[in-house]
Amino acid sequence: MGWNDAYGYLCGVAGKHGMTGAADAPRVDDGLPLGARIGSLVRIQQAPLLRASADGSLIALPEEADVRIVAVSQIRLNLGGSLYRYYLATGDRDEQEKFLQLYRNAQGVVTEILFCTQLTRLIPETAEDQDAYMGTAGAGLGDRSYTLSRSQLAAGGLDDADARLVFGAQDGLDYWRDAGDPEISFVPPYSGSEIRLDDASGQHGLRQEIYFMPYQRRLRGGGSEFLLITTAILSSVNGDRSRRGIHVDFVIGIPLEQERLVIQ
Repeated sequence: MGWNDAYGYLCGVAGKHGMTGAADAPRVDDGLPLGARIGSLVRIQQAPLLRASADGSLIALPEEADVRIVAVSQIRLNLGGSLYRYYLATGDRDEQEKFLQLYRNAQGVVTEILFCTQLTRLIPETAEDQDAYMGTAGAGLGDRSYTLSRSQLAAGGLDDADARLVFGAQDGLDYWRDAGDPEISFVPPYSGSEIRLDDASGQHGLRQEIYFMPYQRRLRGGGSEFLLITTAILSSVNGDRSRRGIHVDFVIGIPLEQERLVIQ
């Protein structure tokens, strides 16, 4: 079963199959880049991550438990190609998200891989905040730059020692939009949908509408650190359309060369 059918299957299968039917249900995680599947083992050569961390990156290094893909998603945006996220931790159980993000171009070639860890999540409570994080008013998400403040990360749990290492004497870190003409003050964020599958039979997962923009900054050693800002409007969980909500995730990503990654 292909990704085109995955969401429809996700909505209907839970009602048709109980737990006893899961083993007989067809897999819906076929055809993923690099041959990944839910349950695949992941091995990452950590040299780029260690180097980035030493250069002041906010990336969190993988832990021993972060070796298996526990969920996969495809993000369909208004751009050529597709984004995929292979979750090592989904963030659903009082944990920070960790995932590999892959971009596969329109020719089917993987041209970018990022190892990503969640920094913080916020809930935009006012209509003005929601408009800003969706870029619908021509400002906000999609602006030329974004400043990540020390106080924002302190509220998210960054301790003083790490803050001094990353920020030094500065009160904020400036990231620059990694899309569109850098001379243009605002570029509308990418928009589309994410379908996340939490098991190979498609009985569990979620769908959300998203607004997405990547930003980046140069680290002290010359490498790149990405700040991925994703506004997600939840539309269903396990096929239940009554589950609604909106949140904004701030995620740090470090580029990985494909030869440093093994999925089996």
